[in-house]
Parts: sequence; C-alpha cells; structure tokens
Amino acid sequence: MSFASPLFLWYFMPAILLAVLIAPRSWRNGVIAVASLVFYASGAGGTTLLLLACIVVNYLVAPALQPDEWDLERRRKRWLLIGVITFNLSILFVWKYAGFATEQAAVLASWFGAELPVVELALPIGISFYTFHHISYVVDIYRGERPALRNPVSFVTYIAMFPQLVAGPIIRYREIADQLPQQRSHRLDDIAAGLPRFALGLAKKVIVADSLAPVVNACFNTPAEDMTFAIAWLGAIGYTLQLYFDFSGYSDMAIGLGRMLGFRLPENFARPYSSVTVTEFWRRWHMSLSRWFRDYVYIPLGGNRHGAAKTYRNLWIIFLLTGFWHGAAWTFVLWGVFHGALLVFERATGRDRAPASQGGRIARRVLTTVLVTIGWVVFRSPDMAAAWTVLSNMLLPDLDGLSIEVGDALNNQRLVILLAAVSVFFLPGRSVTGPYLESARSRPAAVLRVALLTVGLWYAAILVATGTFSPFLYYQF
Repeated sequence: MSFASPLFLWYFMPAILLAVLIAPRSWRNGVIAVASLVFYASGAGGTTLLLLACIVVNYLVAPALQPDEWDLERRRKRWLLIGVITFNLSILFVWKYAGFATEQAAVLASWFGAELPVVELALPIGISFYTFHHISYVVDIYRGERPALRNPVSFVTYIAMFPQLVAGPIIRYREIADQLPQQRSHRLDDIAAGLPRFALGLAKKVIVADSLAPVVNACFNTPAEDMTFAIAWLGAIGYTLQLYFDFSGYSDMAIGLGRMLGFRLPENFARPYSSVTVTEFWRRWHMSLSRWFRDYVYIPLGGNRHGAAKTYRNLWIIFLLTGFWHGAAWTFVLWGVFHGALLVFERATGRDRAPASQGGRIARRVLTTVLVTIGWVVFRSPDMAAAWTVLSNMLLPDLDGLSIEVGDALNNQRLVILLAAVSVFFLPGRSVTGPYLESARSRPAAVLRVALLTVGLWYAAILVATGTFSPFLYYQF
C-alpha cells in the first residue's frame, strides 16, 4: 500500500486518524501498532513474518543489555550486543545481498569452468530501514541513553510505525523514546499541523516526481548508439530532480502523518541542492541516514579524533557502506566510493568549508550540483555499462537533439513541470518549506497552507484517482 494510492488516501488514512483521535490514550499505541502491521502486510505479504521475528528477538534481548548500577556484567552484555547486531545484519545480508554475493561467486567460478547456483530471494519491503531501527534500539539501550521498552505494543509502535516503516526517516531510538509512553497526548492541533505537511509531500510526489518519471525513463532506456549529449543531460538533470521530489516528498508525508498521529519525527531534507560543498550536501540530504552512520559507525570507529589518515579511512568506510546499504549492485558501491572520495578530497584540501565571497559560493554551488548529478547517473543506471554510456555522452557535446521516444515523453506539460522543478537549484538554503509549514504563524505561511490544502492536495488526489502515480523510488531499498 502506497501513501499515494486511493486505498490509502480515501480509506486507510482517514480510518486510522479517526480511530487514534477517538480511542482512549492507553489504546492509541495499540491502534497504531495494529494498523502498521496491516499496512506492511498489505505490501510485504509473507515476509511480514521476517519483520515479526526481528521484533521478537530484539524486544526479548534488549532488557538484558541495560547497564546496571555497578555494571558488573559489561563484558557479557557487550557480547550479547554483538550477537543481536550480528543477527540483525545477518537477516539484512541474507535477504538483500545473498543474490548479489552468489552471483559474483558464480561469475568467479565460471572463470575456472565451474558452476555455482545463484540465490534469488524477494527483497522484503523496508528491510534496510527496520534493521537500522533495531540496531539503534539495542545500541542506545546498551549505552544507557534510554531504557528498554517493557511494553511490547510500544516497541512495535516504534519499529513498525507505518509512516516511516518502508522508507524512513530513520529514527534513532533516543529521538523517539520519550514519545512512546501510552499516555502521549494527541490533539486536533496535531492533525491541523500535520495535514499541510502531508499535502506538500503528496504534491511533490504525484505532481512533480511522477511527471518527470516518463522523461527520465525514456532517457535512461535510450540505446547506447542513440544516446546524445542532450538526452544524457536531460536524463541526468531529470533524475536529480525526480529523486529529490520523490524522496523528500515521501519524507514530508511521513513526517506529516507522524505529526497527525501525535509523533514528532526527525527532518530528513534541508534544501540539499543549495549546498556549496559535497560535505554540506550530506548534512542536508537524507539527514537521518547520515546521523545514523555518524552515531553508530563513524564515531565508534574513532571519527576524526585520531589523525587525518584514520579520519579519511573512516569516511571511506562510511560511504562504502552507504552505497552498499542502498542496494546490492556495483553501481551503488561506485556511487558510495565516489562520494567518499569527494568528502576526503574536500577535507584534505580544506574545501569542506564554504568560501567567504559571494562569487566563490555561487561557483562552488554550481560545481557541487554538477558533481552530485554525476553521482546520481551512476546511482540510477542498471549497470556500469549503462552508467558509462550516459556519462561519456555528458562529456562529449554534439549537435544531435532528442530522439523521437524522448521527445514524445517530454510533452509540454512535463516540460513546464521540469522547468518549474529546476527552480529548486536556485532556492536559498536557509528556509526549508516543511518545518516552515508546521511552525510558522505568519500570514505567508497561512496562505501557503491554504493553497496546499485547497489546490495542491486536491489536484494531487485527482491524479491519484486517475491512476497517474508510481511507487516511491526508495521502496526498492
């Protein structure tokens, strides 16, 4: 079930919001937990049992990880923590990476005339996200930052909460632990604040991202012999915009839904295409993933506390894992290595700090956008050969235009939306629309909220009703 589907918009969301609003406070987490499992099962089918198994294991183990007053069993608890993290990562590896690993092994074996079977497993929806939630939960308890949840309903609510279950934001346990008690308040004000945020996300997804999808697909599906400079750049820019509006749209919808249910979920985007360095880009793009890797991998590795060489090593590790986390393919690995190399270069040369002059900032912002766009080409391509086809044509200007297929996909309506979406490259990074919608009490904010609810929401709903929507891009991760 997608947020941008008639079933969710017309039936599921209103029913759950009404149930949470009228239910006694002590029942609200139960309503959310049951609704979340139903939501997940509607798309995941039998792999819902895998989610439930992970929930049971982590819930049962977590209380034993809590530090006691004298901390007499720290060594045993450390091994228990390692064991439960290994369990979580093993589930992720088997279901997400076993196919890739056995495929590479089969290729290697073929060089020696041998044959090995290739494992094929259906990827459970959201497994990368709920695995990271489980790891955050047990690590935060082991560190003594928050106590283990004794109520299983509250734990299921945290792990399976349907707004964030499938594609984030990734919520560290300590960020939400204080919001999980059964007596959490819930008011109509929460719905009034969350609904415009949800409407913003739906408009981003359905009106912008889904309109760009046919153009991007046509560009990347162009055969190598027909690829041109114009098609390559149109596809690259189109995907750069499509991914942003699709994923930030999902995040806005998730945060808005969470607010309507009485939760304050962390922000995930802050105008990333206004960044003047790649380092800054990663402080603004998929922020919840960056924070997770910082807290649970980068800092435990030593962060930047042990000299330049180890800092660069840690950055490489983080972005290699970031690439691999997104998918089991060499394109994702290369994309992670590419960004790791850029961050190491910026840190080594001091270019991770923004220039003081306005002209320097503009030039660096253009360069950062171009580098990020090049990275998205690798990220989007099905394999290395396809990525090279697009990248090589981006570097070789020619006089050829668009193919018939790409020209048909880029109709007048989509061209207007594409040009409007390009404005995101020029917006300042200071004011972020999502938080502004929720918190600002000014007249412009009120006008924007009314416009989203009376125009954006209804136009997006009409498009959903006509079937002109597609799954969120991050569902595949």
